[in-house]
Amino acid sequence: MISNINSALANAYANASNDKLQKGATPKAEPMISSQGDKSKVDVIKESIESGTYQLDLQALSQKIAEELL
Repeated sequence: MISNINSALANAYANASNDKLQKGATPKAEPMISSQGDKSKVDVIKESIESGTYQLDLQALSQKIAEELL
């Protein structure tokens, strides 16, 4: 069950990225960590999860899970 969710999340992210590129958006360069004080994307997400402010797009997530199950 968890593996289905993981693959659905990965597919949702990949599809969203492809949709943005097809609409003409340019891919953003990942910021380089230049010093010890810089936070990585993972650290920012981790802090937002711990503080309870991280939100999922439940509609998109549930749709991708349903598509994977069909």
